[in-house]
Amino acid sequence: MKYLVTVLILFLSINTFSQDYKFGKVSKEELLEKRNPNDSSAHATVLYQNQEIYYQFSQNDGFVKVNYVHKRIKIYDKEGYDWATQKVRLYDKSAANSENLKGLKAFTYHLDNDKIKKTKLQSESVFDEKVNEFWAIRKFTMPNINDGVVVEFEYEIHSPYISIDDVILQELIPIRKLDFELRIPEYFNFNKTINPKSTYYPEIVESEYDRVENTYHRNRVTTNRGTQSSTTEASGWRFREKKYEIHESNIPALEQEPFVDNLRNYQAKIAWEYAFYKGPDGEIKTYSTTWEKVVETIYNNDSFGGQLNKGAYFKEEIDAILEGVDDPIQKAALVFDFVKSKVKWNGFVSIYTNEGVKNAYKKGEGNVAEINLMLTAMLRYAGLTSNPVLVSTRDNGIPFLPTREGFNYVICAIEVQDSIILLDATHPYSTANILPEHVINWQGRIVREHGSSSWISLNSSVASKETVSLNMKVNDDLSIEGKVRGHLTNYLAYEFREKYNNLSPELQIQNFEKDKNGIEIVDLEMDGNKSLSEPITYSYQYQIDNMVEEIGGKLYITPLSFLAPEDNPFKVETRQYPIDIIFPRSEKYVVNMMLPNGYVVESLPSNLKVQFNNGESEFTYLAKENGDFIQFTMSLEMSKTLILPKDYREFKKFFELMIEKEIEKVVLKKV
Repeated sequence: MKYLVTVLILFLSINTFSQDYKFGKVSKEELLEKRNPNDSSAHATVLYQNQEIYYQFSQNDGFVKVNYVHKRIKIYDKEGYDWATQKVRLYDKSAANSENLKGLKAFTYHLDNDKIKKTKLQSESVFDEKVNEFWAIRKFTMPNINDGVVVEFEYEIHSPYISIDDVILQELIPIRKLDFELRIPEYFNFNKTINPKSTYYPEIVESEYDRVENTYHRNRVTTNRGTQSSTTEASGWRFREKKYEIHESNIPALEQEPFVDNLRNYQAKIAWEYAFYKGPDGEIKTYSTTWEKVVETIYNNDSFGGQLNKGAYFKEEIDAILEGVDDPIQKAALVFDFVKSKVKWNGFVSIYTNEGVKNAYKKGEGNVAEINLMLTAMLRYAGLTSNPVLVSTRDNGIPFLPTREGFNYVICAIEVQDSIILLDATHPYSTANILPEHVINWQGRIVREHGSSSWISLNSSVASKETVSLNMKVNDDLSIEGKVRGHLTNYLAYEFREKYNNLSPELQIQNFEKDKNGIEIVDLEMDGNKSLSEPITYSYQYQIDNMVEEIGGKLYITPLSFLAPEDNPFKVETRQYPIDIIFPRSEKYVVNMMLPNGYVVESLPSNLKVQFNNGESEFTYLAKENGDFIQFTMSLEMSKTLILPKDYREFKKFFELMIEKEIEKVVLKKV
């Protein structure tokens, strides 16, 4: 047995060692592979990832940063097809200062009668997308995608900028083999930081060596006869270069878990902060920065701070709107509603304006910065203390080093006495302190006049409430009918409007009926979905079958019926990442069940009160008889929005107890 194990290990080692990762050397074994042997749940695997970053020198251009990328990806099934589309972000400020993608080669490989065939990426499958004034995306979709194919591509990004983007070392799918190399001339000095939120830490090998670059210069020579000629001389320029290497195998995928803010916040990656430049003459120029300096730079940009000083274009209309209004909160509400109706969001996200606030106002359309900087300027004109707030959205992640790229969104803040009111006029259903969920990402940086700044929380401190009243009657045929009334506030009302306001009455009913065990709904009524300052209320009549079990002449009924949870989203025993529930919640369900004729209660679920972490969350369950009715009251209070992995087991147990109680049945027996 030992001999067999040794032979297998030797075979696997030889097989791994012999794998050829040169571009184009895709093997039959890779194409025949049906599943990742280390992660059977993976829908795709990065078979090989190679990245080299170095600084290429020319006398005309100086040092140019080159970022070479080579990837080979195995796609197992349809859920992995997304990996056939790749996006490359490029800085796109101007022709002279843009980054360029060069040497793109890409193929899709498949087996045809036991022979390897490849399909080349065509130019019509390569697209450019403008993100904002500064960034563009080169997007390409691989051809001939089917289950089992392998896609492979390589390219280089040539950049005039010394700075280095985050180096990504972990993906949402496994990485079988990764090679990374970074070479930096001694003149450019960086601080490196490994993502402290990651659970996977690679080994980094550092070394130094001499590099020689040939430089050339012309000498003009005058002869005795007065004629001139020139000669070219070469000389060797010697300097030290630092090298960082990472060689890893079988890097696990980021583990998908419910209620995660942004999974990529936890991936293994290295941030490189350009700290200082030290020239051959010993001169030092510092680039290392602080958040204060970052914000000051942003504020001094005419496409940000300069837009706050423009006001002539809106004065006439704002004066008319605010005529006779003295209350500052009412003024803020009127201006906020005016901006939302006047200028629509064009879908572009940026902290800088593109065409400027004045043009956006005239066109009735603008990017995030144009809308919310315009709102800030109008509120200042109305006499309120209003300032922009720089934000990194959820999909942009949480920056852990000071950098301008750490912010990609801007909202507006009003400071009233000791409180701050946050506004975002890009979304039609947002209200005071009710921001779109993608904006609620820990904290933002408020930028006051003249560029001073500080951190403020983006999280809501007020609970969003849901109150549901469910009346139910059990018919002789064991169907259930009754009426539901609901009441929603704050973020829950915002989500309701986002989901239902643009649907026809028929589609609204279909959405209410969805995933409710075949319920039939009639007489659906809604109120408050247009008036954003009001809570949402709704009601409907319903009928549903198959919610009552009859066993041995007894009836078994779940009081919450079709509103009962189907399962616990927290199933795994351990968790790597925090649980993010986004905003505080307060939920209350009151069920009034009419006893069917000829039946009495045999047993009721017992009352329960359970807490998590000293009352950060609390669930209560009360059941009591009242004549021909049974009333059930279930309440959930969640004041803390972030549950850390160390508290996961306790939180999971809390949820289990709550769900067990919510699906527990009342037992009725015949008289």
